[in-house]
Amino acid sequence: MCGRYSLAKTKDELEVRFRAELLETFSPRYNVAPTQLMPVITSDSPNGFSHFYWGVTPEFAKNKPVSQKFINASAETIAQKASFKHAFQKRRCLIPADGFFEWKQLGKKSKIPHRFTLNNDHIFSFAGIWDEYENEKGEIKHTFLILTTRANELLASVHDRMPVILTQDAEKIWLSKYTSEKELLNILGPLSHTEMMSYPVSTQVNEPGNDNPSLIRKTSPMDQFGNYTLFG
Repeated sequence: MCGRYSLAKTKDELEVRFRAELLETFSPRYNVAPTQLMPVITSDSPNGFSHFYWGVTPEFAKNKPVSQKFINASAETIAQKASFKHAFQKRRCLIPADGFFEWKQLGKKSKIPHRFTLNNDHIFSFAGIWDEYENEKGEIKHTFLILTTRANELLASVHDRMPVILTQDAEKIWLSKYTSEKELLNILGPLSHTEMMSYPVSTQVNEPGNDNPSLIRKTSPMDQFGNYTLFG
């Protein structure tokens, strides 16, 4: 799965990478959590960033079991599952990121957060789908989900799933309205582990309210738990 990610890049870097215009108010994000408003690029508007809620809107997230359920969608079943099939066909999007977090189980009670990035620390995108609905006040809201696939060799020791990371060529395929279902499914596998790296980070990332540069820095086991032997 993917339950937290980062977009620790500037407005200018994102606009150059995606050749799209971003709101002036954008600032780097170090700990993106579900229900938060984030930039995406949709197949309907590929030349500009839209801003959608991840998974569900804040008011809808009061129902925690529901909000936790609707943040990811499985790439293996996306074309068949009734709740996602139409979005897969008509409402695909790119979700800009420069890293994501997963937690490695260490014993029965301890989990160590790890950050996963590309080897070159460049910006990339997750494959996503989006939707819209009208709330009780008659307002139109937009949300997005991140597609996940089986873990590659790097992720496998931490989690059995990982987000679908698209290459720049695959991004064009994903956004095109003329891509066949077979072509779409072919690009939804795991990115090679040789193109990625990971490292432990501070447990401060566990709290969604924390959002600062220290959260994406490599952290020693001593800084996390006061005990170097945990990695021995």
